[in-house]
Amino acid sequence: MSNTVCVLPCNGLDKCAGDISRRVALKLTESEGVELICPVLLNQNKTRYDKVLEDGSLSVIDGCNTRCASKLAGSLEIAIKEKVNVSEVAKAQNIKLGVDIRDDEETDALVQVLLEKMSISEEKQADSQFIETETVEYESFSHGKFIFKVPKNNYFFNENDCWVSISGDIARVGVTDYVQQNLSDILYVDPPEIGQEIEQFDELGSIESSKTVFEIISPVSGTVVAVNDKLQDAPELVNESPYEKGWLVELRLSNFEEDKELLLDFEAYFEFLKRKVAETNV
Repeated sequence: MSNTVCVLPCNGLDKCAGDISRRVALKLTESEGVELICPVLLNQNKTRYDKVLEDGSLSVIDGCNTRCASKLAGSLEIAIKEKVNVSEVAKAQNIKLGVDIRDDEETDALVQVLLEKMSISEEKQADSQFIETETVEYESFSHGKFIFKVPKNNYFFNENDCWVSISGDIARVGVTDYVQQNLSDILYVDPPEIGQEIEQFDELGSIESSKTVFEIISPVSGTVVAVNDKLQDAPELVNESPYEKGWLVELRLSNFEEDKELLLDFEAYFEFLKRKVAETNV
């Protein structure tokens, strides 16, 4: 490795998910160029890790949906390169962890799955297959101090404020300007896995900001073929360019004509958003 990879595990070592987080972190540190970051020491004195964090990247292993490790990194303004959540992966594997620490074949298998998820993420990245053929045109409206813009051509929207643009059989998905303004400073984008099958309105990853976690709801069904890897180092692109440089995921469509019936075109979404902003008094 050219740069050090810093691994920050969960601090809940007295619970099953936290213990598994620690086990995964220790396994990772067996590789050259990987350094363990103690969450307690990091919280007490960040300066002891400043040099290694400056020279390397941070991978986070959250134990549960409290996401204490991620929140700690966010509170100290440390960029997260990659992360996994033990409880979420366990659920996907149909493994019930409980509270008590376990050391058995099932948790050993879970540790291996988590290691694979962290070590193969770069290998699984695919190049974008979306062909950009048009200059994006926008229409905007203001509400108080906020100005919201919506693209007019070749974009469709769901009522969860996620957009999709189509190029052949490839769909590019992202979140709207309304979402990024509500989230404020975006700290991390957690994408789906390449090859994952997605149904319309399934969760398609999440976005973490200084305020909250936003679940990305897919406007279309299909297979994930690419994610925007630029967001790993620059998640702020979603703030700066939500409809273009800050795109999130690409899918190979399975049935867009059917999916489109449940989506809003520009005119419908523009009116929907104006009503929503007025009602919520953003």
